Amino acid sequence: MISYYVLRDNVLQTTDVAASAHWIHLCPPLEPNEIDELSKSADIPLDFFVDSLDIDERSRYDREDGTKLILLNTPVLNNELRDNQAIYITVPIGIIIQDEIIYTVSQIDNPIIDKFITQKVRGFDPLDHTKFILKIFQESVLSYLDALKKLNLKRNLIEQELFNSSRSSELKQLLRIEKSLVYFVNSLRANDLLMLKMKRTDFLKIAGIEYYEDLFEDIIIDNGQSLEMSNVYTNILSGTMEAYASIISNNMNVFIHRLTIITIILMVPTLVASFYGMNLDHLPFSKSPFTFYFLILFSIILGMFLIWFFRRAQQNIK
Repeated sequence: MISYYVLRDNVLQTTDVAASAHWIHLCPPLEPNEIDELSKSADIPLDFFVDSLDIDERSRYDREDGTKLILLNTPVLNNELRDNQAIYITVPIGIIIQDEIIYTVSQIDNPIIDKFITQKVRGFDPLDHTKFILKIFQESVLSYLDALKKLNLKRNLIEQELFNSSRSSELKQLLRIEKSLVYFVNSLRANDLLMLKMKRTDFLKIAGIEYYEDLFEDIIIDNGQSLEMSNVYTNILSGTMEAYASIISNNMNVFIHRLTIITIILMVPTLVASFYGMNLDHLPFSKSPFTFYFLILFSIILGMFLIWFFRRAQQNIK
């Protein structure tokens, strides 16, 4: 689907006339050959659109024949509810700048783009391409920070549940959080390199414009903070999962140890009684009417001795 937007009286409106549009947004589903036709009519390299729709594309920028491309990875809530899927994933937003029109391309409905469409971003102006791009960068960083806070809160709640009872369902949720953080770390690192390279090469032509320089510098700092938070949360989560895995393994060892002791205690009296289950005439006390009671008493005494022995051995270990 290709949407055309124009700014009239400081209000963003949709239009059907592509020539009058100030901002054009592309998002699937797209009609067959729709991208090819737009690429030819706008004289934009087809690769710019195709790369922007590739969910695995890394953050980078490129230029060709006066047309600029910026790919920025942004966090998106994963619609997959399976236990083996991450809670958040990252998808690229393609920003294409050509003359007076700016294009944005996204593989899915991106909440960051939705904020601009619904005009929830202050100071948004599609005619000011530099400010528009910086605002997208800023909203992306804010989305990362918000997602990180939610993931950290969810992790704390799961840890409280695990403190009371170690269940596999909580560990699966921690695994989903860990996958989300891995996506964040990789994307934020790529975004950080992209922004630093754009600043060094002055890709946006903002050198000497104090407002844009300060805004870009703040975005780079916030992105670095998001990256540091992601690394910290990843390390904490990895340590937490290792600790709970050790606890579960230790609890299993204790359970097996107790079960083994119980098995030995029950096995020895059973072994004694099994001897008298043999059809032999020379067994001791086999002719006595009190043999059964003697065997029960002997088995109980032997079982109590084994219980005392294992308890004493366990106390010596402690």
